[in-house]
Amino acid sequence: MSIAMNGTVAPGFEPVVQAFEQAFEGHPAMGAGLHVVKDGESVINLWAGVADARTGRPWTEQTPSVVFSCTKGLVSIMAARLVQEGRLDYDAPVAGYWPEFAAAGKGQVTVGQALAHQAGLSAPRADLTEDDIVDWDRVVTALAEQEPLWPLGTGYAYHALTHGWVVGEIIRRVTGQSVGSYFRGLIADPLGVNAWIGLPADRADEAAHLQVSDPLSALWAEEAAKPAPNWPYKAMTLGTALPADLVSADEGFNKQRIRAAEIPGAGGIATAEALATIWSATVTPTRGVRLIDDGVIARATRTQSQGVSVFGGAPPYSRWGYGFQLDSAARRYLAEGNFGHDGAGGQVGFADPERRIGFGFVTNWMMGPEDQRATQILDALRPLV
Repeated sequence: MSIAMNGTVAPGFEPVVQAFEQAFEGHPAMGAGLHVVKDGESVINLWAGVADARTGRPWTEQTPSVVFSCTKGLVSIMAARLVQEGRLDYDAPVAGYWPEFAAAGKGQVTVGQALAHQAGLSAPRADLTEDDIVDWDRVVTALAEQEPLWPLGTGYAYHALTHGWVVGEIIRRVTGQSVGSYFRGLIADPLGVNAWIGLPADRADEAAHLQVSDPLSALWAEEAAKPAPNWPYKAMTLGTALPADLVSADEGFNKQRIRAAEIPGAGGIATAEALATIWSATVTPTRGVRLIDDGVIARATRTQSQGVSVFGGAPPYSRWGYGFQLDSAARRYLAEGNFGHDGAGGQVGFADPERRIGFGFVTNWMMGPEDQRATQILDALRPLV
C-alpha cells in the first residue's frame, strides 16, 4: 500500500519516513502523526492518513487525538514540577494534602506510592457510570472513601484510569486549580501546543475519530470473560462507565462528553507535535520553556514498580518511576534513562535526556500486542541520533 506522506524531515533523518510509511500497511482507515524534537528544534514532522474514516476527513499537521495513558506522563510532569518548587513531597502522605484520603486505612499512602501505582486503588470497588466519571468530585470522593484492594506495601497494580484522579486531586489540593487548568497554564499555553486535559467544545470537531483493531477487541473480550472480581478489567471499564474497548463508534473516548471531562488517567487530547514538544521541554529548553530540572528527573525516574503485579499477568512487564513509564521490555524507547508514557492503542510520548530528544507518535487506529508501529519507528530513529 502506498500512502501520501506529508511533512518535513531534517537531513539525515530520512530513514524514519520509510518506517512511518510502513506503519500504515494494511490499515487503510488509519491516521497518524509523528514528531521528533532534538535540542529544542523540530527534526521530524510527519502526518498521513485519515482523521475520520467515516467522512474521509484527512489527518493534518494539527489533528489532535486522544492519547490515553500518555496523559499519565503529562500529569507526572506536573507533579514533578511541584516537587521541584517545594510544594509537593514524594515521601509525604497523600492525606497531608488531601485529608479525606486517609479513610479506610490509607493514611500512610505516600504521594510517591500513589504515582507508582502502589496505592491499592487500581479499580473502584463500586461500579461507576458515565455520569459518575464526568463528575470530578464524585469520583475523587469515592476513591478517598475506598478501602485499598491490597495491603499497602505488598506490591503494585496498574491504575489505568484511577491514577489520574488520585494524582490530579493531589495537584488540585496543592495548586487550587483543576488538573486541566494547571496543565494549560504550566505547559500547553507557554509552549503554544494543541494539548488539553478536557477538550474545549470549540475544538471538538478537530479531534480524530478512533477505531479499534480486531485483535485488540478480541483481547478485551477474552479479559471480559474472566470471572469476577476481575480487577485489571474493571480498571479499564470502571464498571459500566466505558466500553470494554474504551471506544465504540460514538461512545467512550469517541464521545465529546467524555473528551470534555478532565479524565487525567487517559483522557488527554494532543497532537504529535504537542507531545514531542512537551517532552523535549522536560530535558532541554524548548520554545523558551524548561519544565523540570535534572535533579528532579533523576529522582522521579528511579524505579519504583516493576515485574509481576499483585494480580499476576504475563511478561513483558513495564517499569515505573514516580508516575513516569521507564524504558523496559514492554516499552522500548531509544535508550535506558528515557522516560515518558505510552497509551492504549499505540500512542507514545517520551524524553531522552542524554540526546535531548522529545518524541510523539499519535494514531487513531488502536492496536493491541501485535502493534509494532512505534517500535519500528524508534528502531529506525535510534542509529540516527
